Amino acid sequence: MGGVPQTTEHPRRADGLPVDWDLAARTAARLTAPGPAVTLGEATELVERLRSDAAVAEGHVREVTGLGAGLPLLPADVVDRPAWAGAAVAGMRALTAGARLPATPRLARAVTSRTAGLQIGGVLAYLGGRVLGQYDPFGGADGGGRLLLVAPNVHAAQQALDVPSTDFGMWVCLHEATHRLQFTAVPWLRGYFADEVGRLLSLSESDGLAERLPAALRALRDARGDTLALVEVLQGPEQRAVLDRLLALTTLLEGHADHVMDAAGPEVVPSVATIRRRFTARRRGGGLVDRVLRALLGVEAKVRQYAVGAAFTRHVVLAAGMDGFNRVWTDPTTLPTRAELDDPGAWLRRVHP
Repeated sequence: MGGVPQTTEHPRRADGLPVDWDLAARTAARLTAPGPAVTLGEATELVERLRSDAAVAEGHVREVTGLGAGLPLLPADVVDRPAWAGAAVAGMRALTAGARLPATPRLARAVTSRTAGLQIGGVLAYLGGRVLGQYDPFGGADGGGRLLLVAPNVHAAQQALDVPSTDFGMWVCLHEATHRLQFTAVPWLRGYFADEVGRLLSLSESDGLAERLPAALRALRDARGDTLALVEVLQGPEQRAVLDRLLALTTLLEGHADHVMDAAGPEVVPSVATIRRRFTARRRGGGLVDRVLRALLGVEAKVRQYAVGAAFTRHVVLAAGMDGFNRVWTDPTTLPTRAELDDPGAWLRRVHP
């Protein structure tokens, strides 16, 4: 995906979104809270264990899913909070580099890019204290993907849940290793995801926005923290179609990973039932300020994605087996739609007539 050629009257950015990514990285690094206090020995043991557990976990994931035979089993990069934020900035920069955006005057673009950089940096600083791990399909030195585990957050969450450290670390690795396997075992998925993100960012549908504002105001009143509902109303039909496909995909990916991390079973994570119960309650919890921030950042919508995607995966696996479920990875046409995620039977009838 190439950039848009520049014109003399209205220069266009050839490198994607008008974001000062360096400012975003500096802001995130400055605002990110320090991790919990641990001894050097505790930190060293956790880092070494998480790094190796990622490869072990992917072996278990392959047994559950039947995907990835023959691929190398790789360790993870175990990082602290600022390093995760820096990697997230790099990943977003790479993912949005091909977006074809409308022409913007130079001065307005400079102001917008700095504002966006500050906003993204602040968001990443907030998330940097909560993200346990992440597979970035566009990260790494060669841009071929990178699995990150945030050691301070894994330790803090394990302490808060009061569950065994070895069990919790492996449980987190199972989730992130599933994401890595999704992208490495399904050759077309990485390009499809990048193309859809680029398409969403490149669409300009400001026409008709005035007509959509009354509905947007009603959505804001009725959403009760669901920022996704407001976003959908503000977008035009073409943007909404692309967003629907992206939301369906990410819901499937998150729910599939949640299903697999639990399906690995107590022989892999002996306290899996306790961890799942306490972790689910923790996802829904938090103080008032934390819950408001989560709603504004769309985290509440993300939590619902896990539940919907996991329910879809569980239903299809029970009905058609894991091999039947794996038909979702055949090509983009076999991915479930948002409607089918809520009605797995409809997907089964379409893909397994």
